[in-house]
Amino acid sequence: MKFTDGFWQLRPGVSPLFAQEAYDIDAGTHPHDGEAVVVSATTAVIGHRGDTLNRAILTVTLSSPLEGVVRVRIERHVGGRRHDGFGLPGAVAGGAGAASVSGDDGVLQTGNLTARVRRGTPWGLDFEVDGRRITGSGSRGPAWFGIDDDAQVDPGMPGETVSGMHLPRAKSYVREQLDLGVGELVYGLGERFGPLVKNGQSIDIWNADGGTSSEQAYKNVPFYLSSRGYGVLVNDPGHVSFEVGSEAVERVQFAVSGEALEYFVVAGPTPKDVLSRYTALTGRPPVVPAWSYGLWLSTSFTTDYDEATVTTFIDEMARRELPVSVFHFDCFWMREFNWCDFEWDPRVFPDPDGMLERLHAKDLRVSVWINPYIGQRSPLFAEAAAAGYLVRRPDGTIWQWDKWQAGMGLVDFTNPDATAWYQGKLRTLVDQGVDCFKTDFGERIPVDVEWADGADPERMHNLYTQLYNRAVHDVLVEARGEGDAVLFARSATAGGQTMPVHWGGDNTSTFPSMAETLRGGLSLAFSGFAHWSHDIGGFEGTPDPTVFKRWTAFGLLSTHSRFHGSSSYRVPWNFDDEAVEVTRRFTHLKMRLMPYLFQAGIDAASTGVPVFRPMQLEFPGDPTVGHLDRQFMLGGDLLVAPVMDAAGDVEFYLPEGTWTHLLTGEEVTGGRWRREHHDVFSLPIYARPGAVIPWGARTDRPDYDYLDGLSLRVFRGGSGTREVTVTTPDGAAQTFTVSLDEVTG
Repeated sequence: MKFTDGFWQLRPGVSPLFAQEAYDIDAGTHPHDGEAVVVSATTAVIGHRGDTLNRAILTVTLSSPLEGVVRVRIERHVGGRRHDGFGLPGAVAGGAGAASVSGDDGVLQTGNLTARVRRGTPWGLDFEVDGRRITGSGSRGPAWFGIDDDAQVDPGMPGETVSGMHLPRAKSYVREQLDLGVGELVYGLGERFGPLVKNGQSIDIWNADGGTSSEQAYKNVPFYLSSRGYGVLVNDPGHVSFEVGSEAVERVQFAVSGEALEYFVVAGPTPKDVLSRYTALTGRPPVVPAWSYGLWLSTSFTTDYDEATVTTFIDEMARRELPVSVFHFDCFWMREFNWCDFEWDPRVFPDPDGMLERLHAKDLRVSVWINPYIGQRSPLFAEAAAAGYLVRRPDGTIWQWDKWQAGMGLVDFTNPDATAWYQGKLRTLVDQGVDCFKTDFGERIPVDVEWADGADPERMHNLYTQLYNRAVHDVLVEARGEGDAVLFARSATAGGQTMPVHWGGDNTSTFPSMAETLRGGLSLAFSGFAHWSHDIGGFEGTPDPTVFKRWTAFGLLSTHSRFHGSSSYRVPWNFDDEAVEVTRRFTHLKMRLMPYLFQAGIDAASTGVPVFRPMQLEFPGDPTVGHLDRQFMLGGDLLVAPVMDAAGDVEFYLPEGTWTHLLTGEEVTGGRWRREHHDVFSLPIYARPGAVIPWGARTDRPDYDYLDGLSLRVFRGGSGTREVTVTTPDGAAQTFTVSLDEVTG
């Protein structure tokens, strides 16, 4: 949201209060974080006593909830309504900072991160990591803005403009600006499908169902990661407006409605260190089951299917040696107009209990589609309405609309009884034999409603998905135990990484959409999400065989892999015989890589470093990787560059060192760009210099004893020794020490 008209002028109807002078600096306390630095920032330079009259101040409080993290809270009126931020499971009771005031400086020290505010004018708040300044809030940075009714300011809200989805402009906003250094790049802010580097963009944190070909996003996370080795989380689940060098080109600006703004600066010095601290604060991803890394095969969306169709798909995949781990039933497992009633449509699934037994006998897990909406034709609508489980308008009527399901209402997950009711329906399915759920939707949440717990509707719009996914995930943890619970979720916000897996939403069946899908996954990884998937071949439309085959290689080298479409099936023989061979090659490769992938998932649960990684996480010292968005690291040792060209040509970058193609054994020298041509059975997949890849012995399933028949593939280019741990799905672990100096080829 832009408040200014160029550098000097404000937009009409905007009344600002800028922090201009750090008038008083005191050592105080924060209610949760313990020691704090409290600054009274006057909104004018105080020259004499009279200047203190009829004058607003901004109270700026510095504290630390976790070592290496500084909390900054800017308030105009401290007695206003305090909105809860995100859950912070890693916050340390009593805080982790040491506050001091000496001379003209107020200092908060926490780990290797220092926040320093200077008494006097102009306003200045600096952040230093290991003594090096990384960013700061400078002159006219912290500010409060009053907004007139006719102000020429656009809140920039994406999303629906009817039925209360669009948030009206507020009467006041609090803003902060943090400096951008020369050459500094900004990443993250959720799963965004535009340019990976966010510099120059205006970004609204507002969950919306906009597909992958727009500026809207299903997973909005008000956290960005800087190439200078720090991160920033705005601790507000409502609408956060970011201007990343797009209003003040030397700064990142962020603003929220109301009287207060709170943000965290997260120290590095490396990008991995930043993500490790950020996920320690907001929640680490759990270990997901080994079976979930295998291929998920779906009915697709509007296709016709019954048990015979499903059985044919599964049997034909097995006959062709195409291992499937999970079969997914999309929306029409329930009767049309009844979504959701959590009942199998008896017209096509007359014996669901028997069918689930038969699928389990084929060694398959079963996933079913759900959402948090109850259509008025569902038998559950009247039940939920009578019990007060659906979200209501201020006049007491149930909020309903017809986009998606006729007359649908929303389950109010702020009501514990409603949550328990919804979970009860899921438990029935789990008891029946359902193993996991695809938690679709959760973005179209209105703001002209009232919530059972009195939550602010603006803040609940993005936070709703968290409550929804948590309700479902908790059922699976309860039934299956930690380590065997997994979702396939579309929407999320900060903290959503604790309930994996997430997929990339509704893309189209083209190479450009394949590229935008990859950008979304990289952006999400920068936002703390360790696992990620997408619809192989694209969701909308039917891919031509070449797109399908190239996307299959990409999809099976993502952490999680699903064949799924909208109006057409995604079984490979529907494309051509070669598509079957491609699917076999890359499903078998993924099964061989399972000891490596599963361990990367275990490591992500302990460190917060994602399995699916942008190049910038692994090679922050290489300036060439800064803008790379057509390649990625799968774990720390494998570089993958999907082929997104009908002719099979691909251009990618290899950092310094000797890299080895995993499929051919060809060694190439890095530190340069490469142009290669690949047939559909190959793509650039290179082992890092000195990599040690645990190589499994089986190709028929992802959840096997990785130590049985294990080999270690050791690649040239490293030195010294390296320890590699392999953990089996049942928890047995063995660590191997490998001498890289002895590798000759």
